[in-house]
Amino acid sequence: MVEFFISKRIITNNKGFSKPIVNIAILGITLGLAVMILTLAIVTGFQKEIRDKVIGFGSHIQITNYDNNESFEGTAIDRNQPFLTDLNKNTSIRHIQAFATKAGIIKTKNDLQGVVVKGIGSDFDWDFFKKNILAGEPFTVSDSVKSDKILISKFHAEKLKLKLKDTIIIFFIQDQKQRARKFSVCGIYSTGLGDVFDQVYVIADIAHVQKLNNWEKNSIGGFEVLLNDYKKLDEATDAVNTTVGYQFLAKSIKDLNRQIFSWLDAMDINAVVVMALMALVAAINMISALLILILERTNMIGTIKALGMTNWSVRKIFLYNASYLIGRGLLWGNIVGISICILQKQFNLIPLDEATYYLSSIPINFNLLHILLLNIGTFVLCFLMLLLPSYIITFITPVKAMRFS
Repeated sequence: MVEFFISKRIITNNKGFSKPIVNIAILGITLGLAVMILTLAIVTGFQKEIRDKVIGFGSHIQITNYDNNESFEGTAIDRNQPFLTDLNKNTSIRHIQAFATKAGIIKTKNDLQGVVVKGIGSDFDWDFFKKNILAGEPFTVSDSVKSDKILISKFHAEKLKLKLKDTIIIFFIQDQKQRARKFSVCGIYSTGLGDVFDQVYVIADIAHVQKLNNWEKNSIGGFEVLLNDYKKLDEATDAVNTTVGYQFLAKSIKDLNRQIFSWLDAMDINAVVVMALMALVAAINMISALLILILERTNMIGTIKALGMTNWSVRKIFLYNASYLIGRGLLWGNIVGISICILQKQFNLIPLDEATYYLSSIPINFNLLHILLLNIGTFVLCFLMLLLPSYIITFITPVKAMRFS
């Protein structure tokens, strides 16, 4: 194609005053795409890491008795429910486990600390805690023998000066009477979600909660439902509510932790604003570069028009040229953005205050589809915005070009 050949010659022989302008435009696209890649990787990384922590601790869906009790000590329900058979047939559900909670106070020689004991059974999925245990190990729960082991958080260990194998006493109030239970610290965990979980919960055998509440052996506080795919959370919650019936209530983790998930959703808006601004800056840089290229080649435009080339053909020359420059900017933008993502993911170069952000370093969610869509979107936006300024070529006539020279 003649247009492509001429465009290639312009690119290889560009030594005029437009060269630094073109380089600045390429740099603008490079930095814009790199920032967009980093923004999307960091935002989705934050959302995924924090969401996984909240779900790991509290499951995707919790099924409890349908009443007005909003305390940590819910109304007991029977472990043997007929709806469990139907729930286990649901392909969206990965695991179902029993739990119960009870508020208490840890007492040591010098300190007191209010906690919520989360009682778990032999069906508890330890996968999440195994990744977040700093010292010690999980304890084994048996349906026949009650365990006196307890898993405490790093916050409680530091505040109460506790270490592995220490014995602690937790006091409870039941029927207006004070009751105490001894536990042995078998592990110390840290999720980073301090004010949400770590400062509140300790993990123990559900048999203690049952005994303290004077419940039967099959009485529990509720069920935790783990799903295969978070994206199906709303759909699965509706399905579970339909299955369990009006006597029970299924709440999703988003309903149970609205503040955290609202914060995570708000990050989407920030990401969109940043990426829109970066794409707009890149497009404006390319418009400026294209106009400079056209002005610099006014004589050439007039000459090739005099030789019979149409306006659209001349516009295609400069659009080919601009597409090449956009491509170079995208290439370097990918190299810079992806390289920084890989370095941060592997070496955690940029730390964070875990008490504020719930994470110890900036998280990276490396998604090739996201990067591909960013590249396509940036290229299409820049190219479409170049169509209008390229229209200026139609106003350049051979006579005007000669006068301009």
